[in-house]
Amino acid sequence: MIGTLVLAASAVAGSAVAAEFYVVRDATTKKCTIVDTKPTSTTTTIVDNGTFKTKTEAETGMKTMKVCTSN
Repeated sequence: MIGTLVLAASAVAGSAVAAEFYVVRDATTKKCTIVDTKPTSTTTTIVDNGTFKTKTEAETGMKTMKVCTSN
């Protein structure tokens, strides 16, 4: 029973660590936003190296991306 609890706790902790945030740019509006799901459509693309572990890191990173600040 204890082994099952440890395994379940590890799975939950692992999924929390695996969260990623992406800085994406809309092809139509040319605006950058932060999303927590990797884009799968062709209307938005990940900007530069726009993958981050936290939303705060993504917000800071977006401020330094020229394509996001030139609008």
